[in-house]
Amino acid sequence: MKTLNAILLASLPALGGAAAVPDVVAIKVGRAETISHGAIEHAVILIEDGKIVSIGQDLPIERGIPVLDLEAWVAMPGLVNAYSRIGLDSRAGDEFDPQVSTYDELYADDSDYDKLLEYGVTTLGLYPPGRAVPGRAVVVRPGPDTAEEMLVAREAYLKFYFRSDSRSKKMVKDAFGKVDAYNEKEKKAREKFDKDNSGKKTEEKKPEEKKPEEKTATQDGEKKDEKKDEKGKKTYVPAEPDEKVKPFLDILNGKLNMLVSIGQAADFLHLMDAVGERKLSFDLRIPMTREIDMYEVKKQMGERKCRILMEPEITLTPGTMRMRNLAQEFATAGSKIVFLPRGDTLNGHKTWLRNVGEIVANGLPRETALRAVTLEAAELMGVGARLGSLEKTKDANIVFYNGDPLEAGTSVMAVMLEGRIVFGEVPQ
Repeated sequence: MKTLNAILLASLPALGGAAAVPDVVAIKVGRAETISHGAIEHAVILIEDGKIVSIGQDLPIERGIPVLDLEAWVAMPGLVNAYSRIGLDSRAGDEFDPQVSTYDELYADDSDYDKLLEYGVTTLGLYPPGRAVPGRAVVVRPGPDTAEEMLVAREAYLKFYFRSDSRSKKMVKDAFGKVDAYNEKEKKAREKFDKDNSGKKTEEKKPEEKKPEEKTATQDGEKKDEKKDEKGKKTYVPAEPDEKVKPFLDILNGKLNMLVSIGQAADFLHLMDAVGERKLSFDLRIPMTREIDMYEVKKQMGERKCRILMEPEITLTPGTMRMRNLAQEFATAGSKIVFLPRGDTLNGHKTWLRNVGEIVANGLPRETALRAVTLEAAELMGVGARLGSLEKTKDANIVFYNGDPLEAGTSVMAVMLEGRIVFGEVPQ
């Protein structure tokens, strides 16, 4: 057996000095689960500089490009867990700290990250601990040696822990009420600025020689209200919002997602009451319990097109032995599913796809299930443009299996992270 990087190196002509894995490689697989465009039989994936440049069935390969012939294997995007605390401590509070970032507690040397790669997990959304509004999650890649190298995106979503009580409802109303106050203040300031500067013409000045002691505007820096456009006209610069207001302002402007954790149907109904008529987009984290009652509001959740983060569990109708596949029910009602491991542990990640396969065996469409552990999770965190599917321009984060990824007996054979093999071997 040889490592994939060794195979690549062996395919190159002799080079002076240290050898390097080629920047371009073609990979042949028996099937590629692209997620975005279905399954491709006898697929060829062309990778250059860590990105997928083309993928298709039996694509021609230019002479001189190294080829990995893995026809016995199945390829799919690396798994994306959008909600994890792996590698972080468990200390939690009950604070309103939307300005806090999980990045500040990231510890790159934790050995669990390397182990996750062996299970096919190439992207993590690490969330802040605690209830109320503990802060913002961060998107990382496991494996690199420093926090900065691990970073994929500094902001994934704002975590909001909501329960059907007056405190939670007050937090929602107060947070967005402060955004309304900021927007109203800025509106008035903008109107005053436009009024003060209306009708004023920019005077044309003849160029003149500057005295040695004069400084340019760039050297001194411009005042906030003296910023000018390319024609020399003053432009309005909004005031910087308070650090605890800015995340909610970004949510309303579509720059940041909000992930609301709820536990029962009543929580969702109270959340809707707190939101009121406000056009607010958010996703839901719903921990699966044995007799959870969330099916009672599946229609309302579907109408809002919420993504639902949940474990792949079969539950029971409260007070009965009637089994429910809530993932299937939510998806049928219009929600998008994002699956999490049943436990935020190494073993939970190891058995993740096997557990998802059980939900598929109980009626959830296979395509929905595969999206739930890849592209849907990436899109929830705002990184779907570069992760979560096998398609042109996306990062070459690929997991190779020796069979159907959702079958219990299937194993991870190799893992590629941004075009570089980080785990696995191939036959000679």
